[in-house]
Amino acid sequence: MTIEYDIVIIGGGPGGYVAAIRASQLGLKVAVVEKGKIGGTCLHAGCIPTKALLRSAELYTQTKNANQYGVIAPEVGLDFTKVQARKEEIQDRLYKGIQHLMKKGKIDIYEGKGSILESKDVLVQLNTEEGEVILSPRNILIATGSRPRTFHGLEADEKYVMTSDEALEMETLPKSIIIVGGGVIGIEWASMLVDFDIQVTVIEYADRILPTEDKDVSKEIQRLLKKKGVKIVTGAKVLSETLEKGDGVSIKAEHKGKEVSFSADKLLVSVGRLPNIEGIGLEKTAIEMNGIFIKTNEFYQTNEPNIYAIGDVIGGLQLAHVASHEGMIAIEHMAGKNPKVLDPTQVPKCVYCSPEVASVGLTEDDAKEKGFQVKTGKFSFRAIGKALVFGESDGFIKLVVEEGTNKMLGAHMVGPHVTDMITEFGLAQVLNATSMDIAHMIHPHPTLAEAIGEAALAVDGKAIHA
Repeated sequence: MTIEYDIVIIGGGPGGYVAAIRASQLGLKVAVVEKGKIGGTCLHAGCIPTKALLRSAELYTQTKNANQYGVIAPEVGLDFTKVQARKEEIQDRLYKGIQHLMKKGKIDIYEGKGSILESKDVLVQLNTEEGEVILSPRNILIATGSRPRTFHGLEADEKYVMTSDEALEMETLPKSIIIVGGGVIGIEWASMLVDFDIQVTVIEYADRILPTEDKDVSKEIQRLLKKKGVKIVTGAKVLSETLEKGDGVSIKAEHKGKEVSFSADKLLVSVGRLPNIEGIGLEKTAIEMNGIFIKTNEFYQTNEPNIYAIGDVIGGLQLAHVASHEGMIAIEHMAGKNPKVLDPTQVPKCVYCSPEVASVGLTEDDAKEKGFQVKTGKFSFRAIGKALVFGESDGFIKLVVEEGTNKMLGAHMVGPHVTDMITEFGLAQVLNATSMDIAHMIHPHPTLAEAIGEAALAVDGKAIHA
């Protein structure tokens, strides 16, 4: 049986399902092929479940420290079974919401594995006993996402070694853990687990954690995590062949010319993600690759004109909100519209550790490497009344601007709720705002956002409460 569609989307994560909704809005007949659950990694094994666990860890820590607020909580405990149940309840609610949106948009969902045929049809091997079906689309959108990357010798097992996928399904918490990788995912897990009273060691190959963030941000987060009790070792190469399992795990790493041993109950591998490009029929197309990623133009069109690709399979910024935006651009291009091209310097990036990290645009070093003459403004949350009220005054806001024009080039934040506040700087990037444009905006008092205005004033040495 062959069914015709305007668009078939392979992958129902935040890139695929958002693209499907946009296609439906444009009056196109669209189908989504998803081998798992609609919502993808973000909803079921990434963004949402990890943030649910982080919130429980945050509240646990706050309750333990309630006495400083005059709140007596003598018996603070942690029921990790309930923590996991709450996570799953949130996932289920959002999953049902997406299912409703698919039904509302009259979007057909095929639960199964999709692969492209030489005819440019899509073969769906259904998860049910119905076998398979062939979909015949005018255009195909590949949005198959990614999976955790591992090292040879550090593959996940059922007991000692985990990726983030297995960590999310833990029934009990270990007493200690080694995290290999100090990027975004590794640092979120380190922050969460130390707040759950677990002994955490982070081993990072680069010379600093969060190596893609501004150096000042990396330095501050490293200081604050160490203050919490996280052991952080940077500039270290993990020797996977030295892994030993038994009463927990032990492993060695090269650090400053010596082999150093580490041991813990469990080991979490957090060294990036690999695109899901196997088994989707790429070999039956003429699609060009950029290394392990699918190569596209600025509208996410491959060199096969009727096949597009978005999200983690094309590399770049592997973020859910980026995949969603790319999906909308791709669909509009298929529909003959003229969508605005995505500018990576306008994409907010967030790390949901405690305290949080958020950024948009160029770091100070990146700006200098691109030839800009720069100046910066920096303001600490310690001078912000609302931060003191919250009891969360660590961190700062740093603004990077072009000297002479004061045009904003980047913003970098460490502190309470900065993942919610970064949006103001994101809009400033879109509008090509200057630091004085930001400073002229009236930030209400008392709010954490006052630090944004103060950082903008600090660019020219005019911060009020500095």
